[in-house]
Amino acid sequence: MGLSLAVLCTLWILQLFVSKIRYDRKYKFPNVVPGWPVIGNTLDVPYPAGMYTTGLAKKYGEMFTLNIGGRKLVYLNSSRTVKDLLEKRSGIYSSRPHRPMLNEIMSGGARMVFMGYTEKWRNQRKIMHSILNGRQADTKFVQFQNLEAKQLVYEMLKDPEDYPKASQRFANSVILGVIFGRRARNNDELLNFIMGYTSVLGDFQFNPLKSPADVFTWLAKLPKAFQWWRPFGEQFFKTHVEMFQKEYNILLDKIAKGTAKPCFAVDVLQGASRKEFEISEIEKIYVWTTLVEAGSDTSRVSIIQMLAGAACYPQWAKKARALLDEVCGASAERLPSLSDKSNLPYVTAVVKETLRWRPFLQSGVPHVLTQDDEYEGYKFPAGTEFSWNAYSIALDEREYFDPTRFDPERFMNEDIDKWAHGHWSFGAGRRICPGLNVGGLNVWIAVACILYCFDIAEDPDYPIDTFNTIWEDPTKPPFKVKITPRSQAHVELMEREGAIALAADY
Repeated sequence: MGLSLAVLCTLWILQLFVSKIRYDRKYKFPNVVPGWPVIGNTLDVPYPAGMYTTGLAKKYGEMFTLNIGGRKLVYLNSSRTVKDLLEKRSGIYSSRPHRPMLNEIMSGGARMVFMGYTEKWRNQRKIMHSILNGRQADTKFVQFQNLEAKQLVYEMLKDPEDYPKASQRFANSVILGVIFGRRARNNDELLNFIMGYTSVLGDFQFNPLKSPADVFTWLAKLPKAFQWWRPFGEQFFKTHVEMFQKEYNILLDKIAKGTAKPCFAVDVLQGASRKEFEISEIEKIYVWTTLVEAGSDTSRVSIIQMLAGAACYPQWAKKARALLDEVCGASAERLPSLSDKSNLPYVTAVVKETLRWRPFLQSGVPHVLTQDDEYEGYKFPAGTEFSWNAYSIALDEREYFDPTRFDPERFMNEDIDKWAHGHWSFGAGRRICPGLNVGGLNVWIAVACILYCFDIAEDPDYPIDTFNTIWEDPTKPPFKVKITPRSQAHVELMEREGAIALAADY
């Protein structure tokens, strides 16, 4: 018996060895980073990983490969390689990794960002597109964006030290207005819940040590009783669905009473005969939640990064203000609105530089190759993961002149009105953010109103580390910054417009 077992073990090891030799002969990966046996680089990747992957990009060049739990993850460190693979070959570079915990358990297989390149994903994408880019999308969003920007600067006037909270409420309230026909208030139950669970999702998504089942996917084949991580994921999913179901039920009640405000959820519920809306109740909930998550994170983080850029590089902020004064008046005549955008291209450049300077996703959610492919002498098997190294590209002198400097001038060109051109914050290929136009306008109106109303300066006692401005702890701001009103006239303008916004109901 013992001899037979030894023979079987020897044969199994030999089979693994032969398979490895065949695999290595057939496929070739760029610049494989040395790691530990079996687990590879799993323990080496910190969270956030931006500075770590930037260091590797400087060492290895345009591409390098990590081994995460036996899976090959290729980092693309230049715009050239991102365009060549994720955009020009998007037909085979658009799926997602198998994530048993993050996608199947915590998201019920219904969160679009983690779905594979399937018909289910394409259907949800169509719904997103009809919400965010339909014929009436611009007019639907603008009224919410202009109104919420008034309350944003009012809240920053009253409590400048808690600028992240004001930014968060602004970002969420715009998307809640469009989706559910209601505003987000301070201490809003749903708003507080979103802040908590998006932080958890980010941790599970980008921290390999957080979710062993997503790193070593074979663990998902264990009997459920031995899956120690499953109870947390199941409770996360249950709580998430219950919270949004509550919002959903409130809306259904308003529809029944005839008091529901015009919003996209009403359009979906009342237009259920439309083919693209024929999805399950859970999928509907996750369409709403995906929109809320995306609308929240992009705008919130970008506003915070803009404040850091204005404090550390005040020259561009002075120029932006002078241009805003030409349009809106130097004596606080009125707040900027989105109708001013065509007359203020420099503010658009400020937004695009904000998105480039410190990307809100330091590396992209991995794309998965669906069939074997070759590129510049390398051979990749189906299942290889690819991530664009957004942080590294943003800091690369070959991509941008003086990349660490906040300089909107770099975007004053013929592509000024194309939100996704010149940076990778919205993603790439067929996985590019469907709400990039709405997200860009969200940040635009917030930036315009803030720069018009406030002086922004670095606190000499608390210098800003511009490489560490991520808002991870909801209980405190990521950095201290001086935000003071320009004049008494601007104070009066913000108070007047703020009172209107506070009293408004969609």
